[in-house]
Amino acid sequence: MKRLAIIGKGMLGSELADLAKAVNWEISSYDLPEFDLTNEQQVKELVNSSDYIVNCAAYTNVDKAESEKDICEAVNATALKTLGKFAAVANKYVVHISTDFVFGDLTDEPQNENSSTNPLSVYGATKLAGEQNLLSSACKCGIIRVQWSYGAKGNNFITKILELAQKLPELKVVEDQTGAPTWTQDMARAIMDFLNNQTQGIYHFAANGYTTRFDVAKAIVEHFKLDTKLTACKSSEFPAPAARPHNSKFNCSKIDKVLSFQRPAWQDSLKKFFSEMV
Repeated sequence: MKRLAIIGKGMLGSELADLAKAVNWEISSYDLPEFDLTNEQQVKELVNSSDYIVNCAAYTNVDKAESEKDICEAVNATALKTLGKFAAVANKYVVHISTDFVFGDLTDEPQNENSSTNPLSVYGATKLAGEQNLLSSACKCGIIRVQWSYGAKGNNFITKILELAQKLPELKVVEDQTGAPTWTQDMARAIMDFLNNQTQGIYHFAANGYTTRFDVAKAIVEHFKLDTKLTACKSSEFPAPAARPHNSKFNCSKIDKVLSFQRPAWQDSLKKFFSEMV
């Protein structure tokens, strides 16, 4: 039986555990407080007791990271050097989840894996450093950059907008951020493909199609037939400690060549997600 260690029990880690169990993999899930990704001994023991490792864990409080750089760097960057070192020695395969925040509006075009990175925040910079640390360890690894994640187990843009729209008569939503809301269930399917084939290198994964945050909010309000009035606005109307990229459009042609399924349109996955919420 294949032994899979999943670091992180959040939205994606939970989806992946369910999917892997359904095909009879032996799953061990790790997260705080019992497991600390910055603890070298714990990481070594995890690697040695597993056949495959998927790291879904990260310091993800984008705004707080601006004032907690050391903690963010320890989790998102330094820990990946440790994980890669032990995985290389033990000859274990690692899948690591990264982010669109490694980019920063150098272009309006969809960004591929060779596009120039330009993180706008501490969070983005540490995630990029984590990628580089893992790759430099020379372990067998696949890095999947994802974006605009949503799922059943955790707070995200979709659930937040739905909650607010059910309470408030009017909402202002930014229209100058473009990407693709991507269901963690679809991400988990992509990860399973990587595990089964031990795919190596950096890849982009997102739902098919591009949209704005505002249009996602419109889709939510329309689906649930809510009376909330939506008003489009600019990101500058919601000042925050950390800047967000305006262009999160991914070119996913590279990963399309290795997936066993066709990436669904963002609208289709969102409707399926809503149906499972009922």
